[in-house]
Amino acid sequence: MQRRIRLFPKSTEVRSVAGVERLAIGGCDLTELAEAYGTPLYLYDQSALDAAVDEYRASLAAHYPGGGGITYAGKALMNLAAARWAAGRGLWVDCTGAGELYIAAKASVPRDQILVHGVNKSDADLQAALTTAGTIVVDNLWELERLATLSAGVADFPNLWLRVRPGLAVDTHAFRQTGQDDSKFGMGFAEMVQAVTLCRTSGLPLTGIHFHQGSHFHDPEPIGPALERVLELLAELRDASGWTPAYLSPGGGWGVPYHEDDLPHPSIDEYVTFLSAKLAEGCGANDLPLPILHVEPGRSIVAVAGVAIYRVGAVKRTLNRRWLLLDGGMADNIRPSLYGARYSALPVANPLRPALDPAWLGGPYCESGDVLIENLPMTDVQPGELIAIPVSGAYHLMMSSNYNGALRPAVLWLQDGQARLVQRRETLEDLVDRDL
Repeated sequence: MQRRIRLFPKSTEVRSVAGVERLAIGGCDLTELAEAYGTPLYLYDQSALDAAVDEYRASLAAHYPGGGGITYAGKALMNLAAARWAAGRGLWVDCTGAGELYIAAKASVPRDQILVHGVNKSDADLQAALTTAGTIVVDNLWELERLATLSAGVADFPNLWLRVRPGLAVDTHAFRQTGQDDSKFGMGFAEMVQAVTLCRTSGLPLTGIHFHQGSHFHDPEPIGPALERVLELLAELRDASGWTPAYLSPGGGWGVPYHEDDLPHPSIDEYVTFLSAKLAEGCGANDLPLPILHVEPGRSIVAVAGVAIYRVGAVKRTLNRRWLLLDGGMADNIRPSLYGARYSALPVANPLRPALDPAWLGGPYCESGDVLIENLPMTDVQPGELIAIPVSGAYHLMMSSNYNGALRPAVLWLQDGQARLVQRRETLEDLVDRDL
């Protein structure tokens, strides 16, 4: 069980309360929080968020001489609290679509800290980006042509980056690969030449190159060949047009340990060190100036900071399985059903109890695939107990649903020993507020 605790934020401790050992995070007792706010409940420990940002910054400063920046991926967690925190730490905020742009604007994120992604941006997306964002990552030539048309009469036009498709796949789940030849994302090398030409003839402010190989990988090595190909393209573009980017972003995708079997996990510093060395080496080989290296980590900033709390209901034994049935599941965390993602868990009370036989942790929804954790050694958990699932900070809430009439959970922000409600639990009235 001590090994499992390493998956939780570093501020996690086991406290004795009236003779019962209980989990606490960021100085806040999880039992008390669950009693006050109900379950399912999501907690975000700001100290874990800050620590990840500090490690990225320190690594960039130590290993990359060309200057670096960090973009927080809103798709991992986007609400007012997260956007305000990111802006306050000086991070850029990556937004996809008019909805996330609206949240960023409501959170008062400065325009020059807002970057826009999207593979098929609507007119509404582009109009929001033109008035709200400082940088737009262009996915395709059709989008670029629309932006060229829209640029007329726009006094403060955002900077543009072009998304290139390197044509290589990384070793991750097929649904998380984004840089292979047949990917729906980005432009091939020939299209990139056309895009640079169009930007220059249209007077569009082209300042950067972006690519992204995929999500949740644990070895930076597969990024190396893609980076080499992109730098070779940049050398060709320089020779043909004289243009070189001020910014280069290799995207994000750095993974985190979701399960004790993933420990030890390579550090953020190892990831940044690899990127820095490869970029400097490739620029030297192609006689290119060092661009500003802009990393876009989402999961590796926010995942470990988040913890989900559930209450056990029925405990069942079937032919070959012990079931712990929770009051949340695929409606707030679709990742196990979608990707086969593996998680771990601890009881909130007496968390260091020895594990017994394996348990399957299932949710309340009418799907056989509504299983959060499979075959995890667990202690003798009883109905009514609280269960904490670590590394729950990324993508859960952003991919949540109202399936079976589920109410999206409350969200707490933990800072300096205090818990602040940043998103209320949905109500039954919320389920019908859009209906006419």
